[in-house]
Amino acid sequence: MAHKHRSPARAGVRFLASVLMVTGVLLILDAGLTVAWQEPISSFFASRQQSQLGDALASPPPRVIERKPLPGDAIGKITLPTQNRSYRVIEGTGTADLRKGPGHYSDTPLPGQRGTVAIAGHRTTYGAPFRKVDQLKRGDRVIVDMTYGRFTYRVEKTRIVRPEQTDVKRRVGHDRLILTACHPLYSAAQRIVVFARFDGRGPARLKRN
Repeated sequence: MAHKHRSPARAGVRFLASVLMVTGVLLILDAGLTVAWQEPISSFFASRQQSQLGDALASPPPRVIERKPLPGDAIGKITLPTQNRSYRVIEGTGTADLRKGPGHYSDTPLPGQRGTVAIAGHRTTYGAPFRKVDQLKRGDRVIVDMTYGRFTYRVEKTRIVRPEQTDVKRRVGHDRLILTACHPLYSAAQRIVVFARFDGRGPARLKRN
């Protein structure tokens, strides 16, 4: 009985088809996880970075204690109690900074200082720390722990603005915190800005988790 031999070309086509099928399934799975939760690869990266930032906060460099952090320094921790979320905050809002976690705008005061404090964060990638900031309601607390104290702010309102509207960081007649992120989800066409008014200061509680 004669044996049929597969040509190298046909075998190659079948192998390529199998690879494409597997790749397609993985891409669909990744997309599903991104929509339902957040992008898994960048989330893993951000999780490791957050752990390292926690270690840095346990023994902060002198410049952080002196309230003069440099870009890339771990400076504190932000907590959104109503969303059960907490993240280490880094100084700076560059691309590399925000991959590690929420970033403090260097041209604004540090938490606890007078004026408008501003912090930015991702909504869909790198841990998506600000994914649900659109769900924050008036009166919700936002807590920022620094090495020199705990500062509580109360949400007042939310606005959708254009990316170039940097006037939201201007100083007003009271001390406040703003949280900024891209809007809507999966787009950088606009910015969502949460405004929170300073509500009080407490003793420092920052420690290693």
